[in-house]
Amino acid sequence: MSDTESNDEEFKETIGTYEGERNEAKERHGKGKMLFKNGELYTGNYKNGKREGYGVYKFKNGAKYSGNYVNNLREGEGTFLYPDGSKYQGSFKEGKRNGFGKYIYINGDYYEGEWADDMKNGKGTYTFLATGSKKSGTWKNGVLTDEGTIIHADHRIVGKFVNNDYMDVPAKIQYRSTLYQVNVTNPSLLGQNPLEAATEED
Repeated sequence: MSDTESNDEEFKETIGTYEGERNEAKERHGKGKMLFKNGELYTGNYKNGKREGYGVYKFKNGAKYSGNYVNNLREGEGTFLYPDGSKYQGSFKEGKRNGFGKYIYINGDYYEGEWADDMKNGKGTYTFLATGSKKSGTWKNGVLTDEGTIIHADHRIVGKFVNNDYMDVPAKIQYRSTLYQVNVTNPSLLGQNPLEAATEED
């Protein structure tokens, strides 16, 4: 599942069987377990009939959320395991990824940084597992924008992202081993692909 998608089945639940504590008004209150008619299962804390505090929600599609709830919604710190094996660990607000968190993709790549409304928004870094290369900067609705850095093992490219994956020119290449820096005006020399190396400009 893409990190831009949400899993909102939890909020379309149907009534099922509840086992657990209740308050004087007979509402679910305290520790309990709710098995819904669609096969989904919630185990955790309730307050006045709503999920509140720590709980674990297992979805019928194989997804699983473990973490904090407020007023029936995912809120605070939690971990969401998606059906395809990707995983988000971090902060939630009103049921969505909001705040600081880490999203691990099924290929092992991961993004770590700020989120808003289920999308990468704010400062963050995307790391490619296969090479260790990174893209770092400011994200807006899932896309890298403005000033940022592409980091390879022996050098980094500093410039301005224009379409998430590539930088505009002029940009700078900084070599770690020699501390040599070169200004680049030809975009073909940047070697911005995480699997490529940069070429020094003549």
